[in-house]
Amino acid sequence: MTPTDLERLLRELTPQVLGLVVRRCRDFAAAEDAVQEALLAAATQWPHEGLPEYPRAWLVQVASRRLTDHIRSDVARRRRESIAAMESGYVIPPAEIPDEVSVEVDNDDSLKLIYMCCHPSLSRSSAIALTLRAVGGLTTNEIARAFLVPDATMAQRISRAKQIIKDSELPFQLPSAGERHERTAAVLHVLYLIFNEGYAASAGESLQRNDLASEGMRLARLLRALMPDGAEVAGLLALMLLTDARRSARIGPHGEAIPLDKQDRTQWDRAQIEEGVALISATLPKGAVGPYQVQAAIAAVHDEAARSEDTDWQQILALYSILHRMSGNPVVRLNHAIAAAMVHGPATGLALLAQLEADGALKGHHRLDAVRGHLKEMSGDREGAITGYLAAASRTANLPERNFLLEQVARLRNK
Repeated sequence: MTPTDLERLLRELTPQVLGLVVRRCRDFAAAEDAVQEALLAAATQWPHEGLPEYPRAWLVQVASRRLTDHIRSDVARRRRESIAAMESGYVIPPAEIPDEVSVEVDNDDSLKLIYMCCHPSLSRSSAIALTLRAVGGLTTNEIARAFLVPDATMAQRISRAKQIIKDSELPFQLPSAGERHERTAAVLHVLYLIFNEGYAASAGESLQRNDLASEGMRLARLLRALMPDGAEVAGLLALMLLTDARRSARIGPHGEAIPLDKQDRTQWDRAQIEEGVALISATLPKGAVGPYQVQAAIAAVHDEAARSEDTDWQQILALYSILHRMSGNPVVRLNHAIAAAMVHGPATGLALLAQLEADGALKGHHRLDAVRGHLKEMSGDREGAITGYLAAASRTANLPERNFLLEQVARLRNK
């Protein structure tokens, strides 16, 4: 098994194992710590000793033993404290040592864990952050980048969310149909962010993390099976399929980034495109349209163009205008500015970019500078384009993306 295959397997098994341990011990923070220790043991032992016959059961058993060891250590500490307290006239009630966790696994544990983390007792931002950490396996830094907040702020948010779950003793189960409706928006956002970090990694030496993108799609398919009539669930799955279909064409032979307009479209996964187009085409006419359906429709317009110059930018601009009215998300506004520039010229795009920058929502974000560089180049402002690309390169933490931006600078300087 290659290191990549091992990482993919562990990522897929993590929410299932964590879900089972949480279900049994009802202590989210303790369960997460125990599962992390089990994952570390697997990453160390399996490459040398071979894959166990039942990898998931192996992880559950190791996590359970770790959890039991921690509890026994805590019990011993409390006993020592009890003896000292009794000598001082105080009595501390004894703690019980639980039996080891059963290895019985419910295949729905991944979704149960997501819904548990997205409980209404948590704020939506905290719920999403906690789920990304526990189920998606994203680091605090990656989650902070997705939310455009400092790392310390995100760490505190996740810590508070864990404590709320621990104090409230939330039941580990799929919610009723009515409760499910209340939480599904947060669940969809979690799956979108997991997929997005996989498709366009915020940091590191790789442009994308295929394991995360695949996990996002796997969980979206599970949710689709649970909610077959959910229009936005279908929209999100279609968006993932249509976006991921371009995966192989986004990276050159040396790991370099290839922009959409330069990609070899024969490398796009036609089966995924056909599935995504069929899914969104069947979903859009059924009723109220949500943001994931609109994003899927935009992705479909891109994917159905045989050549970059055949792209229907008028339709994409119209769809981004609808999406902008729905969400006002700064990244949506950034993409809307690009579409406007493609239809009405770079001056229009730069004017929209200036409005977005004045709001401060994307302050310091490399994509703002990268788009400015691109639009400046479109307008013939060579020095302005170089300044934008250099600023973006200095702010991105993704190495292939930085190299691509610096290549644009070199290309313009050599003109």
